[in-house]
Amino acid sequence: MSRHFVPEALAVSGLDRDRLLREAPAPEVAMAAAARWVDGLRKVGRPVFLAAPAVWDGMFVHWYFVRFTGKSPFGVTGSGIDLRSYWMGQTGCQWSETGKRTMKRRLGLEGLPHTHHAEEDAAELARMFEAVILTRSSESAQEALRDPGER
Repeated sequence: MSRHFVPEALAVSGLDRDRLLREAPAPEVAMAAAARWVDGLRKVGRPVFLAAPAVWDGMFVHWYFVRFTGKSPFGVTGSGIDLRSYWMGQTGCQWSETGKRTMKRRLGLEGLPHTHHAEEDAAELARMFEAVILTRSSESAQEALRDPGER
């Protein structure tokens, strides 16, 4: 584990760095377990990494899988969906309107928490993506996606 870290970022996670230094598994072991977990969630085909923004999280996770296990469960390209870009394409909004807070408000998901706990944040993104897909498939999608101030 690197000596170079941002104390504020560590504080968000709620993890104890000293305990991690003593007890955490080696990166190879942790990432192999993560790959097994991802593969265990898969029903058909290759898993797809969902992030917002994928350009940051996707590259970080892909690099870790390749570096410490030799491959990524998301494939050679780290196949993934950037939820913010997807939203922008679906709604025609500007990038500045693709933040999670804005998306949640427009999807009626204001109470959906963002905890900075990996599994909970993954569930948050999955719920948001599901809402985006369901909204897209509804007949009144354009009306539902329009900002309330524009109606």
